[in-house]
Amino acid sequence: MEKAQNVIRYYVICNQLKNLIRTGWKNWHVNRERIESVAEHVYGAQMLALAMYSEYEYPIDIMKVLFMLVIHEVGEARIGDLTQFEISPEEKKQKEQEAVSKILNGLLKGEEIEQLFLEFDERKTPEAFFAYQCDMLECDLQSKLYDEEGCVNLKEQEGHQTLENKKVQLLLEQGLSWSEMWLRFGQ
Repeated sequence: MEKAQNVIRYYVICNQLKNLIRTGWKNWHVNRERIESVAEHVYGAQMLALAMYSEYEYPIDIMKVLFMLVIHEVGEARIGDLTQFEISPEEKKQKEQEAVSKILNGLLKGEEIEQLFLEFDERKTPEAFFAYQCDMLECDLQSKLYDEEGCVNLKEQEGHQTLENKKVQLLLEQGLSWSEMWLRFGQ
């Protein structure tokens, strides 16, 4: 009975990611009937990793990559989808690691799964680096899709804290589109 309870508890926590809308899209006032949830981002990153692995034949363990991508955002079920403008990267990393540890607590393979999460965070192995790059690329491609759909109007961003960033202002002054600015700002 305890194993079943652990599975259900974990599932219920992870299921919250389906309804957690990506903060960056909300902050940029993406104007669309539905915008991407964290769970959809996780799915997109996995599909991108499969396609990249298939077409470019990287010498990596793709199953390990997919596992990392499955778990890489699970902490957000507890701490939310925090952006670089809300919290420092170091503080987010700490909060997310604590949340993941608590979420996985009780699962028989929880420590093994947590090690994959930590490996992803460190980005030192080929699989972790590849997974991280797919994670970032998925976000970049999603911004391009929203941009092509005309979902972001830069003139309707009053009070947007990201627009106050000097690097963002410089990129936009150069005449870049929203998605081009997004890509360059993230690099």
